[in-house]
Amino acid sequence: MSIKLFAGLLICVVFSLPVTAEETESNIDTLFSKMDVHGFYEMRSGYRTRKDKYEKDMSIMENRLQIDLSTYTDWADFKFRGDLIGDLVEEQADFDVREAYLSSSPFDFMDLKVGRQILTWGTGDLVFINDLFPKDWQSFFIGRDTEYLKAPSDALKASFFGDLANIDVVYTPQFDSDRFISGERISYWNSSLAGIAGRNAIQHVDKPDRWFRDDEIAIRLYKNINNYEYALYAYRGYWKSPAGVKGTQAIFPDLNVYGASVRGNIGNGIGNLEFGYYESDDDQSGKNGSVNNSELRFLAGYTQEVGKDFNAGVQYYVEHMTDYGKHNDSAPSGLTRDRNRHLVTVRLTKLLMNQNLRCSLFTYFSPSDKDVYMRPNVNYKVSDNLAVEAGANIFFGDYPGTFFGQFQNNTNIYTAIRYSF
Repeated sequence: MSIKLFAGLLICVVFSLPVTAEETESNIDTLFSKMDVHGFYEMRSGYRTRKDKYEKDMSIMENRLQIDLSTYTDWADFKFRGDLIGDLVEEQADFDVREAYLSSSPFDFMDLKVGRQILTWGTGDLVFINDLFPKDWQSFFIGRDTEYLKAPSDALKASFFGDLANIDVVYTPQFDSDRFISGERISYWNSSLAGIAGRNAIQHVDKPDRWFRDDEIAIRLYKNINNYEYALYAYRGYWKSPAGVKGTQAIFPDLNVYGASVRGNIGNGIGNLEFGYYESDDDQSGKNGSVNNSELRFLAGYTQEVGKDFNAGVQYYVEHMTDYGKHNDSAPSGLTRDRNRHLVTVRLTKLLMNQNLRCSLFTYFSPSDKDVYMRPNVNYKVSDNLAVEAGANIFFGDYPGTFFGQFQNNTNIYTAIRYSF
């Protein structure tokens, strides 16, 4: 049996379409004739600027070929996007399926998307409250393109549209965690060792992985009113990165999140407000010192064009721990946290040379943790197909145990060249 015929029969089985093998092969031929092919080839390299005895000097050194395929029928669209990666840091090759889904509109009021997909919602700029879809923090910190901060989800997304409001429902049958910092590529603060660790102490986790039992559901209710978008959110699942300890393993405790947001024009710019209540379902009393406490999270942001081709944005974010007294009484030594974590972000973006040169700086500053993370980047579009890029990930702080302070030895610079087709 040919690969095309097998693929067609598989699609027919999934959707219970009563067609013959000959009809199936004809349909697949039609799909291939309508297929669009895009992608890019990229070389990216980076090195640490500080000596880290637990990690290699190379922060990133990889060749990446991305293939982006899309086609359609009368009843559905099909999308596949995958990356073939030659990683010289890990000294291995890998294939990362970024997207593999079909989407359809069975009714005028309903859209469906099934398969591996990149999901996002909320109002933050590189700050996430109600976006409980997986992130790849390792890619973010070693110098990959910002698009790789968003990790894929294996999910079913249903969207319903109405006069009163619109609803998005995302069901993930098996928990999709963040691609979190584990020590394999980035050194981190290890509370058990009371110091910085990396490849010498890879973080081991007990991850929920049972299909249809360790699942997730996320819901968004939203509506535009007078050019303002209002939204309500709900999530049931697990903390996306390890948020507790059981024995010698890190765990992903149960988590419920309830939130709201609003975004719209304010003066000459765009403002946004977002709120989320993180209910740590495995520690509702706040007495379990080995599990993250419940939290309230707030975000306020504003973006405006302050000059020709020059945009500036600022955000203020705070995490407030509930039951703080109980946390102090019960948390093991070295795991206590502050009641509040404050964070300010600033984004500056300038376009030059007929908008072919983009210079940007994104900065995180925490006045409570006294640490900073800076992301300068320069990208030049040589032609419609060719682009070159240089940037850095710069970390510093007063204490090695804070979120950004722990990554000081991972400060790195990187360059990239990408040919798109």
